[in-house]
Amino acid sequence: MEKSIRFYKDTLGIPIKTKSNDWTEFFNKDTVLALHPAKKKSKMKTGSGMLVGFEVSDLDSTVQKLKEKKVKFFKKPKEEPFGKHAIIQDPDGHLVSIAEIKEKSAEGFDLLGLIGRE
Repeated sequence: MEKSIRFYKDTLGIPIKTKSNDWTEFFNKDTVLALHPAKKKSKMKTGSGMLVGFEVSDLDSTVQKLKEKKVKFFKKPKEEPFGKHAIIQDPDGHLVSIAEIKEKSAEGFDLLGLIGRE
């Protein structure tokens, strides 16, 4: 848990809203991200079944800062029809999608459709 807290707070720069022994919430603008330990009997494998997505205003700058912090990339930055996109991994192998969107569609944007390693 401490490793993940350091990653989201220090590496990604998301401020902590609240923290206890078994629950940590991060808050940035209108987004709340909560971390808590999974049940030990969970059948979910680490790094599968989850993708957190963030929209950034400047993907190139964000990628440079993440590389300087030795963040592992699951999908290297790439130009896509909707804009620029990359996927990184947190310390537990969970995927974190980062996208710079050219235009917002009226229907919204589905980051889940972007998973894929080259």
